[in-house]
Amino acid sequence: MRQHSNAASDHTARVIDGKQVSEEIISNVATEVTRMKKTIGEVPGLGVILVGERKDSLTYVRNKITACEEAGIKFKLAEFSDNCTEDEVCDAIMRFNADPSFHGILVQLPLPQHLNEEKILNVVKLEKDVDGFHPVNMGNLAMRGREPLFVPCTPKGCVELLIRYGVEIMGKKAVVIGRSNIVGLPASLLLQRHHATVTIVTALTPNPEEITRDADILISGVGVPNMVRGSWVKPGAVVVDVGTYPIEDKSCEQGYRLIGDVCYEEASRVASLITPVPGGVGPMTVAMLLYNTLESATRKYNFV
Repeated sequence: MRQHSNAASDHTARVIDGKQVSEEIISNVATEVTRMKKTIGEVPGLGVILVGERKDSLTYVRNKITACEEAGIKFKLAEFSDNCTEDEVCDAIMRFNADPSFHGILVQLPLPQHLNEEKILNVVKLEKDVDGFHPVNMGNLAMRGREPLFVPCTPKGCVELLIRYGVEIMGKKAVVIGRSNIVGLPASLLLQRHHATVTIVTALTPNPEEITRDADILISGVGVPNMVRGSWVKPGAVVVDVGTYPIEDKSCEQGYRLIGDVCYEEASRVASLITPVPGGVGPMTVAMLLYNTLESATRKYNFV
């Protein structure tokens, strides 16, 4: 019996390499951008609004700029201080709305507390909402028989990873931890579109581990470090960790390193497939943003 348990603990999940997949996607986007430029003399454009100086937001925006340069997508950043007014931010969005050379507009979230996120996001033109957060896009994602113009980048990246790694979604039990507008809610809607049986776990769910232990596919996006322990995971499940949490580490270049919602050491001994943090979902979010921006430009120019 002891021998059997040793064999079980030797098991290590296959790692889902989000970095590699994202590079393939960005490379495909770059090919299409080059073709668009050659054929019609236009390139996709992305306008980004950044408010304040949150370390994580600065890192994400930097990654987006690098990826856009790599893919040949025009990029413009409108930066504001922490104490800027709502009107200043809305004016910048309206300028991007009116400029035909920008096909995507992204407001880097979260915004400082004094700004009304809902009001600001509503200013983004529906056709340029490459983040997919506009209520009309989210509503169309939720409703059967309707198509959103854009699916939010992080959930789209999660599901793309599942598909590329041959994970069957149809008819499977999927559990999503968290119900944020950015990750949890759209992830649950997208999994339903792929015909999974979806359960959502929130902070108010009693005994969450009993529910997660039933999941064939487990997606967590709450930003609570190491919350999902090995005991929360069903043997052979697929685990997608969207959480990112910086912890101080003097040995790292930035002075901190990222960990996720999932206790990787434990979960990787139980799961069949798992995303690492960093290098899992993060790069996919950026790749999907570029994909959505290209799609927006393609739609505008009727480019085939």
